[in-house]
Amino acid sequence: MGVMVSNNQERNSELNRRIAADLRQKAQTSDSGKMRSANDAVEDYVAGTKRTGRFTWVWIILIVLAILSVIFMFFG
Repeated sequence: MGVMVSNNQERNSELNRRIAADLRQKAQTSDSGKMRSANDAVEDYVAGTKRTGRFTWVWIILIVLAILSVIFMFFG
């Protein structure tokens, strides 16, 4: 059992080393070493999403009504 734990720790430390090296490389090569602002990161995230649909409020009301019905069913 001690051998399994030791083997897992060696794999984890190797994985941590590889991840750290990869992150260092990305930090050095991204934008020629310039620091990106938080707004840039938010814009990158938002670019991959889509807008809320027209009927989102209907889903919200249905979810609230479902929760209320469950509450009244058990406690009402």
